[in-house]
Amino acid sequence: MKEGNFCCHKTTERSEKEYKSLMNRLSRIEGQIRGIKGMVERNVYCTDILIQVAAVNAALNSFNKELLAEHIRNCVVRDIREGKDETIEELVVILQKLMK
Repeated sequence: MKEGNFCCHKTTERSEKEYKSLMNRLSRIEGQIRGIKGMVERNVYCTDILIQVAAVNAALNSFNKELLAEHIRNCVVRDIREGKDETIEELVVILQKLMK
């Protein structure tokens, strides 16, 4: 399997609670991005925009942590129990990408 193509054919069934939580986080992030765009359009002072960008980065990191935790608890554990050891390499690659 080529690096970067691990999930091209996979899907994940999520609980309603997990789905709603992830979608709520993404909606907030989307709103923050629109807010930053508006700040640029209004010529807001650079440091004020940078503070908002830092908040978006923190929100994205929080989203990643939640998604990664659920991935490990569900997908990784299931695959290991089913003998799919390639999931470990997939997880290693994902962690390396997240830590850049």
